[in-house]
Amino acid sequence: MSNSQLLDRLQVDELPQIEASLNYLIPMTQKPVYYVQETPAGQPQHSGSFEARQVVIQNARSLSNLSIDREGFQLVHHHSSVQNFYDDEAVRRIYYPEAEKLLTVLTGAFKVVVFDHNVRNAQRAQRHEDNAKEPVKRVHNDFTAKSGYSRARLELAARGVENIDELLQHRFSVVNVWRPIAAPVQESPIAVCDAQSLALTDLVPLDLVYRDRIGETYAITYNSLHRWFYFPQQQQHEVLLIKCFDSAEDGRARFTAHSAFDDPTSPVDAPSRKSIELRTFIFYPS
Repeated sequence: MSNSQLLDRLQVDELPQIEASLNYLIPMTQKPVYYVQETPAGQPQHSGSFEARQVVIQNARSLSNLSIDREGFQLVHHHSSVQNFYDDEAVRRIYYPEAEKLLTVLTGAFKVVVFDHNVRNAQRAQRHEDNAKEPVKRVHNDFTAKSGYSRARLELAARGVENIDELLQHRFSVVNVWRPIAAPVQESPIAVCDAQSLALTDLVPLDLVYRDRIGETYAITYNSLHRWFYFPQQQQHEVLLIKCFDSAEDGRARFTAHSAFDDPTSPVDAPSRKSIELRTFIFYPS
């Protein structure tokens, strides 16, 4: 680590900060399950219980040199040509290629594939409009050491890719591209945990049950060593990259816990957060 990078790391504790509650999984003996679409008769939507923990969340805006390969997240500036992010066709036709180009330039990847997206707006979600979803207010990571590979095979096969085995011999990662679609974010911002402060023992595989498949994510148990950050008042041109999986096991960030949270500094009448996240595969030359 260079002297300038070390200085950046030492300055973290001096950043403006807030205290807020994050919802962590309470340790359990059985594998937790979450039913995404239909809950079996007589079953709760999810097993496992969550507890609110008060944590310090630091303002990351004064930090430079953040990296998805070290902290597991970074903020970049990017303007999109999409006029209406609730227009699914426009998102796929315009925003997917924009994001693929952005990530190719940033990472040096030889191939980037956007394979999924979610639009979040609590008000529209409650009215069942535009396939919108509510912000996720529990600490989690979208993929596991197992599901990073299984989802890659599933999505690449669905796109008719023929050289899947060859592709998966390369290092690849799954990165979420998260941005506001109406700015600034004043309610339910997203907090991200420095991947260097996350222990493997904090990660609990959770079955995500759909009608046609079972995915796997990580729920996260509390650890006082977790270091949390956020970017207050995030603007529409500010894109937060969150690494959710990396096939490399060489010390680079592999998983990045994150969660929406109730910001105690939000105005009482703050508009609901509106955002979109893309999920992407990034394939590296080596």
